[in-house]
Amino acid sequence: MDFRLTEEQEMVRQTARDFAENELRPGVAERDDKEIFPREAVDKLGELGFMGMIVSEEWDGAGMDTVAYVIAIEEISRVDASTGIICSINNSLICYALQMHGDDYVKDTFLRKFANGTWLGAFCLTEPGSGSDALSMKSTAYEDGDEWVINGSKNWITSGKNCDAYVIVVKTDPDAGHHGTTTFVLPKDTPGITIGKPEEKMGIRATDTVSLTFQDVRVPAKNAIGGFGDGFKVMLSALDSGRLGVAAQGLGIAQGAFEEAIKYSKEREQFGKPISHFQAISFKLADMATRITAARQLLRYAAWRKDAGLPIGPEAAMAKVYCSEAATYCALEAVQIHGGYGYTKDYPVERMLRDAKITEIYEGTSEIQRIVIARAILDE
Repeated sequence: MDFRLTEEQEMVRQTARDFAENELRPGVAERDDKEIFPREAVDKLGELGFMGMIVSEEWDGAGMDTVAYVIAIEEISRVDASTGIICSINNSLICYALQMHGDDYVKDTFLRKFANGTWLGAFCLTEPGSGSDALSMKSTAYEDGDEWVINGSKNWITSGKNCDAYVIVVKTDPDAGHHGTTTFVLPKDTPGITIGKPEEKMGIRATDTVSLTFQDVRVPAKNAIGGFGDGFKVMLSALDSGRLGVAAQGLGIAQGAFEEAIKYSKEREQFGKPISHFQAISFKLADMATRITAARQLLRYAAWRKDAGLPIGPEAAMAKVYCSEAATYCALEAVQIHGGYGYTKDYPVERMLRDAKITEIYEGTSEIQRIVIARAILDE
């Protein structure tokens, strides 16, 4: 068992870290405070190949493995969790769904644009009345010639205002249960789509999160991703992939908070010596380091399984729940180590704590992850 990174993976790690430090860190606090979407950074990530990392070169992707991908999201999120999740969604939910389930038309028309960074995608699943219970969605589509007509609404759509196209899951046969949903891809400027007011969020404030209304929105049948009735299958595979991205985001937040805590504990003096010399502080740092190391191994193991073509359902859930909870734990401890200063916007750990919490909620709550894990170990 070799835990060393390959030369390519190490190159990805260093490139992503340099980008985060040089391009993201200088304006991260202002983007958070003023809710500024990082358009320039996202465009540059596309130029570097980071928006379609696991897409094959045949479809204008970078052709990298999943381990390299989660390393990149960790490094980006270590500095800026908002940009991290924008990049993650485009890779995990959009590009992965189209590459795994789309036909050549979908790949040539849409996947290329997402993979090379020309377009940014948004994933539309959750609705006002359906969150964890995705099959209770109300959005529907009916067939009309060679088109399908979509009606309904979706909410909590990350990048919904600043994206170029949507991947949306709707019911095409309301009586067929799991086999009655279909996934489509459609440009944002398709007539009949109304974008709601951006949500005012506690964290990841540089992302836009909106509700969408679809009224008699016509989409060509050839824009279906996978077969008609296979929407639930497409959704589940995309969410497994997406959970690796959110796990990497959480891991990055945890690592960033840990580094800030170490730095501050060495600089801050009380009773004539740095506070890092006090056991109460050093033990906190030791616990943070242990959780981060364990989280990283869980995540990279799940990513390795995906690259090996093995099932990743429970492994992705384990990585997601552990990395997200490590993010909240480490950010909270980092604030505690900073004391009163950590409660102010003058120090980045305040933002990191706000950013951390959402990783326990989206892409399946921690409670849903535990259901997935329990069913796997109980063989249900």
